Parts: sequence; C-alpha cells; structure tokens
Amino acid sequence: MKKWLTLFRQALAGSEAVFTSGSINKAIFLLAVPMIMEMIMESLFAVVDIFFVSKISIEAVATVGLTESVITLVYSVAIGLSTAATATIARRVGEGKIASAQRAVGQVILFSLVISTLLALVGGYFAGDILRMMGADETVIREGTTFARIQYLSSPVIILLYALSGALRGAGQASTAMRSLVIANGLNMMLDPILIFGLGPIPAMGVTGAAMATVIGRSVGVAYQLYALRHSKMAFRVKDLIPYWAMLRNLVRIAAGGTGQFLVASASWIFLTRILAEFGSDVVGGYTIAIRVIMFTILPAWGLANAAATLVGQNLGAGKPQRAVQSVWQCARYNLYFLLGLGLVLFLAAEPIVGWFTSNVEAIATGQQALQVLCLGYGFYAYGMVISQSLNGAGDTRTPTILNLICFWAIQIPLAYSLSLLWELGPLGVFAAVPISEAFLATLGIWWFRLGKWKLTKV
Repeated sequence: MKKWLTLFRQALAGSEAVFTSGSINKAIFLLAVPMIMEMIMESLFAVVDIFFVSKISIEAVATVGLTESVITLVYSVAIGLSTAATATIARRVGEGKIASAQRAVGQVILFSLVISTLLALVGGYFAGDILRMMGADETVIREGTTFARIQYLSSPVIILLYALSGALRGAGQASTAMRSLVIANGLNMMLDPILIFGLGPIPAMGVTGAAMATVIGRSVGVAYQLYALRHSKMAFRVKDLIPYWAMLRNLVRIAAGGTGQFLVASASWIFLTRILAEFGSDVVGGYTIAIRVIMFTILPAWGLANAAATLVGQNLGAGKPQRAVQSVWQCARYNLYFLLGLGLVLFLAAEPIVGWFTSNVEAIATGQQALQVLCLGYGFYAYGMVISQSLNGAGDTRTPTILNLICFWAIQIPLAYSLSLLWELGPLGVFAAVPISEAFLATLGIWWFRLGKWKLTKV
C-alpha cells in the first residue's frame, strides 16, 4: 500500500518523463492517474452545468442538450488537434528530438487559433438557426440562443484547452494537463451558481450564466497551460509560431483523421438527438441528463485510452513496437475491469441518479431507461476506446475514421431510426442502437490492431 501511495503522489506531482523502458504497469499508472483525473475534471464541466441548469426548467436542460449536441462539432476539431499533438510530440520525444517537439507545439497553437476563429464566427452568427434546425421549440430557441452563441464564440479556448492538453500528454506531462482542468473546472463550479442565480450586485443570467462560467474557467485553464509550457522542456519559441508548412501539413493530416473520426461519431449523436426531439422536450431533457452521467463515467476511462496513445507514440519513436503492443493490451484490460464494475453500479442506481438532476417524472423515466441501456455496452466501450486511441497515438487516424463510418453511420443511425420510428419502440430503439454499434466497433478495432499495419505509420 505504501508503494502505491508513493506512486500515486508521484503521478499527481508529475515530471517530464519518457516511458520507453522499465515497468509497463508503472508507466501506465504514472500516465493514467493524472489523465483520469483530467478527464474527470473535463466531464465535471458538463455535470455541474446540467445540475444547476436543471434548477431553472426542463426547457433549460433541453437547451443545453441541443446546443451541446451541435457544439460537439467544435469538440471534434479540438480532439482532432489533440490527437495530432499527442502523436507528433510523443514520437519526437521518443526519438529524442526535443527542438522538433517544441516547434510542433508552436504549430499546434497557430493552427488552433486559425481554425477556431472561423468556427467561432460561423457558429456565433447562426446560433439561433442551429437550434431551430435541431428541432427546438420556440421557447428553447428564445431562451437558448444567447447560450449557444456564447458557446460557439468560445471555440478558441475550447480548442486550445484540448490541443495543449494533447501536447502535454505527448511530452509525458500528463499531470500538468490535469492541473489545468482542475483550475478550469474549479472556477466553473464556483461561478455557475453565482452567474446563473445571481449574487448581490451580480444579476441572475439563467442558462446564459452557465455558458459564461464555463468560458471563464476554460480561459484561465488555457492561460495556465501556456505558462506551464513556457517553463518546461516544451518551451516553444516565438519563431515556432511562424508557419512551417511541412510540419503543418503533417499535423493537419493527422488532425483531419482525428477530427473525422470524432466528427463521424458526434454527428451520429446529433442524429440521435434529432430523432429523440420528435418525442418532446421532456424526453430530450431526460436523455441529456443520462448522456451527461455517461460522459462523467466514460471520460475517466478515456484517461487509460490516452495513456495507451502516449505509450504507443513514444515506444514507436524509440523503435520498440512490441512494448507498444503490450502497453495497449494492459490498458485495455484495466479499462475493462473499471467499466464493467462501474456499469453495474449505474444500472442498479439509474433512477436515483437521474432523479438527482430533475423532478420531472417523464424525464426521469427516459433518463433511467437511457442510462440502463447504454450501460450494457460498457464492456465494448472499454476495448473500443483503447484500440482507437492507440491507433491515433501511432498516427494512424484514418483507420478509426473508417471504422466509425461503418459502425455509427452505416449501423447506428439507420438502426436507431428503424427501431424507434418504423418499429415504434420509441426512445428505447434509439438507446438500444448505441451498445449494438459499439460492439461492432470494438470487434473490428481488435481485428485491425492484431494485423499490426499501424506499426509502419510515419509521423
């Protein structure tokens, strides 16, 4: 026990490390602990927001749900850049090319600012139209347009927060990425009740206050990341912010695959939300609560998946592909143990968990059903996410994109539509389509990983 406590403190304290030798289990632990904490902090943004917003009305919850289902497009770009940053920087660190890794950090920042500015302008201008397109009623559109606009205008901080976290993880500085999320989420938790309900001279802003709290928290988190990078071995220089076209093309190529795979997945969630909108705001509200709970439980598991990505990138850079393979199977096994246990708890406690967020009877019933059905896929999620992130860590972002297209667009969306509307299972049909498609994704991912072609990917 003393040994594990010492390792736990070491993982939280962090250090600039290369994980290409020594115990694989120790490497996984040192990387995964801060990454899991980081993912918990990120997921708390969603849970805390929905908790306070649910005290306003179920329409406010629906506003958050519909907006977040579309703002996921911004997250897709952010995660794509994060993937590219991790893969590129981990490979350079594994090769011992620190100056090249520093330049990569500068190029990640440059590209993040350019693409996020475009997304902010387009999304901010069409915020109300986007809510209408998603099937929101006039009440939701009237109350939620400002919320949606603020969320889109904050695209630069969303994308930078993800991209810089990816850069830090690739460099082995997972604890720094974790601390940035602790700072960001801590501010969000403090500001949410103040800005939503008002305090003293600060007026109540309702659902708009939730958006403002999140933006402020994330902005401070990004400022901390930049400060930490400038005082580490990844200290980028001003000249690293000038376009280096060869490196930019490589980053964009990897990021495009990472963005594409998440975009495919997130677009499928948009379609699912649009189908559920046919059954009313109460159903969308209950589903939104269930998804937020799922996000809170799944994102820590992504910490193990991200640890696998860093280990794959660094070990391929060091010319140790077999160590990379061993790291992936170890991470997947630990993830399976974690998610199966967690899934059982959520299945048994679904009703009180959803009821903690709302007293709306129909929303509770929908949320309970959604949570229990989605939990049935946790075993498949465990392997699917680790395999996908491992391929990303190797720089092979094309394969997960193809697998996502098959499993989410060719299987999940048609199945959800058919089960819910054609076969008249209602919301249950939408929920059931998710674990079914995830089972296909995990199976295909394991098959491709065993072929081993990802080991030859050039970064």
